[in-house]
Amino acid sequence: MSGGPTLPQQRRIVTEIPGPGSRARLERKRTHVADGVGTVLPVFVVEAGGGVLVDVDGNALIDLGSGIAVTTVGNAAPAVVERVVAQAASFTHTCFMVTPYDGYVDVCAELAGLTPGDHPKKSALFNSGAEAVENAVKVARVATGRDAVAVFDHAYHGRTNLTMAMTAKNMPYKNGFGPFAGEVYRAPMSYPFRDALSGPDAAARAIDVLEKQVGAGNLACVVIEPVQGEGGFVVPAEGFLPAVSRWCTDNGVLLVADEIQTGFCRTGDWFACDHEGVVPDLVTTAKGMAGGLPLAAVTGRAELMDAVHAGGLGGTYGGNPVACAAALGAIEEMRSHDLVGRARAVGERLGARLRAIAEEHDVVADVRGRGAMMAVELCRPGTTEPDAARTAAVAAHCHAQGVVTLTCGTWGNVIRFLPPLAITDELLDEGLAVVAEAFAATA
Repeated sequence: MSGGPTLPQQRRIVTEIPGPGSRARLERKRTHVADGVGTVLPVFVVEAGGGVLVDVDGNALIDLGSGIAVTTVGNAAPAVVERVVAQAASFTHTCFMVTPYDGYVDVCAELAGLTPGDHPKKSALFNSGAEAVENAVKVARVATGRDAVAVFDHAYHGRTNLTMAMTAKNMPYKNGFGPFAGEVYRAPMSYPFRDALSGPDAAARAIDVLEKQVGAGNLACVVIEPVQGEGGFVVPAEGFLPAVSRWCTDNGVLLVADEIQTGFCRTGDWFACDHEGVVPDLVTTAKGMAGGLPLAAVTGRAELMDAVHAGGLGGTYGGNPVACAAALGAIEEMRSHDLVGRARAVGERLGARLRAIAEEHDVVADVRGRGAMMAVELCRPGTTEPDAARTAAVAAHCHAQGVVTLTCGTWGNVIRFLPPLAITDELLDEGLAVVAEAFAATA
């Protein structure tokens, strides 16, 4: 399954990281690319597949980030490559709003069957997760006739004006970019490590805020990541999501599940909502759905999606035929290789190793996640005070040793692990051994 099937699945360090070739290209990047576009690890990749990224200097890095949860099936999975090549040879664009094509409809049909719930569903396709979230809000406002939108502490929903308002973290996502869209309200999230509340109690706290500060009758939708992503891989306590979902149903508020980072097998279910049987009214997807090509979707109850007037949803590139072909290939890979089961197996391996690291290093205050979406939160020993400096040091050591890791969290003190599900057990173990070494080296 690891595209580029001849690419050796092993870590190889032949220069310092970044090497001379990457450093030269970094100078060119500084000349031509806006400084606001940053990079986590400035190595220039020339080949990738399975769990490996190969840079211009010949270094082979272990990928524990999947391009932020995008390359779930690998960077060049065969079914994705074959379908993309065939589609590109036929046509690359017509604009679905001008002349439609089967690929768009095929993706929507797959989404109807895969997303939670067995009710009639329809979808609209877009380019990015932020576009999907923004359009879900549009659908919710038209369908309910209400304006207000509720989101949660630590949420991340995108970088457009509306989704910046919905995102919690100021730096780097919001700082200096206001004023933001109005009628967005924030409720407290269930964060078991920090609030020690049961799911139902955390839900009652959030609902109390919404009822008192917004009013259920004013809310078009509640938008929530079933497992938060950029906010720190926060997994709400059991019972939190079902309680919020029931309250939404009882009050005519639409529940929008932002499954952009959690969807398509990542958490050990097709969607993270499946874990507790929560059936949202609308689901937003992107990232892992198209094997690395830009594609996003809003999928929802048919009557809600149809509430929007003709022409009210769309975009020139939304549902591009090559991206749709990639998505159909990625879904084929997910099914044929049982990536739901693979995500659970990866999660067991990840969790065991991360808990072992936590036993040895008391800076690790919490190990959490689900499936192949795991994280450790670092705090000063014996406290809940975030330790962002140690977090950055651990990540930097991993990078220097050829392992791609990502940080996240409201306080920048979480290391997240999102390996491609195409990664081998041996490569995953080697990557985690380097992570363990990084904790020891930075103690």
